[in-house]
Amino acid sequence: MRFSVSVVHAAIALCLLGPGTAAAAQDAAGVYPAKPVRLVVPFAPGASTDIIARLLGQKLGESLGQQFIVDNRPGAGGGVGAEAVAHAAADGYTLMLTNPGPAINSILLRKKPSYGLDDFSGIVYIGSAPLIAVANVKFPANDMKELIAYAKANPGKVTWGSSGSGSNPHAALEQLKAVTGVNITHVPYKGTAPALTDTVSGQIDGLYTTTISAESVIKSGRAKVLGVAGPKRAAVIPNIATFAEQGIRGADNLLWIGMVTTAKVPRGIVDKLNREMNRILQTAEVKQRFDQLGIDIEGGTPDQFDKFIRAQAESLKALIRTGVLPVE
Repeated sequence: MRFSVSVVHAAIALCLLGPGTAAAAQDAAGVYPAKPVRLVVPFAPGASTDIIARLLGQKLGESLGQQFIVDNRPGAGGGVGAEAVAHAAADGYTLMLTNPGPAINSILLRKKPSYGLDDFSGIVYIGSAPLIAVANVKFPANDMKELIAYAKANPGKVTWGSSGSGSNPHAALEQLKAVTGVNITHVPYKGTAPALTDTVSGQIDGLYTTTISAESVIKSGRAKVLGVAGPKRAAVIPNIATFAEQGIRGADNLLWIGMVTTAKVPRGIVDKLNREMNRILQTAEVKQRFDQLGIDIEGGTPDQFDKFIRAQAESLKALIRTGVLPVE
């Protein structure tokens, strides 16, 4: 009888707690997740984040016993999906696998979205990969030096796609234009996949993307890589020189990928997801697949990821202040 009273008292106490505290207490008891979790990808299917989200969502589902359903919400350089997550219930059932896009467009775009960095809580820094410059096979340039020379000789003629205005590839293009003085026309899309499709077909000349998104078209020879915008060559395309090796400095750009959720989600839930993600990232299967995709695994704590995102935002603000990046 005494045991039953204790159980009743515990149940009453749980009900009297605020919703955030109750969720944290439930998580401590191992209840979370008690239903399917939505994993928002703010880009179209086939993008880098989408490919990784499907792999990691499956692994999270296997380890936590609930479905992690990928929900593609492309548009506005990641802003459409980010807005949905920023305004979701702070219960841990809406997550986002993101790249710098939403953080960038909250700063780079003159018309500000309805969210800011404070509307998200970092879960884990998943990894990073350098952006690569990919062009149509018939494009006259075969490397970055030739691209710059051609663009200077034909100002405004070169068309370069991105996953949207305010996206990371868009910012990278503006950075390249600033440090080289070339005039290249930016063509925003609602995601990497349609921009890559139009590059292959010749509707545009090229785009910035990653080996993750462009893996199939590179292997099949339907597009060519002009350079790697990172500090070292990509292991999956070791014959392609970096921008720096081709004499272009100050235009390097990494695509980082991480998992976040809505601000004020109980810390117990955030920590549980962080532990599982760090474990999954170190499994042999995931490490092998990430190696194939050219992703360097990061990992770490939620606080470390939050600090990283804010440091990236400050670097972007500095580029805007110095005129390297224009506010659109």
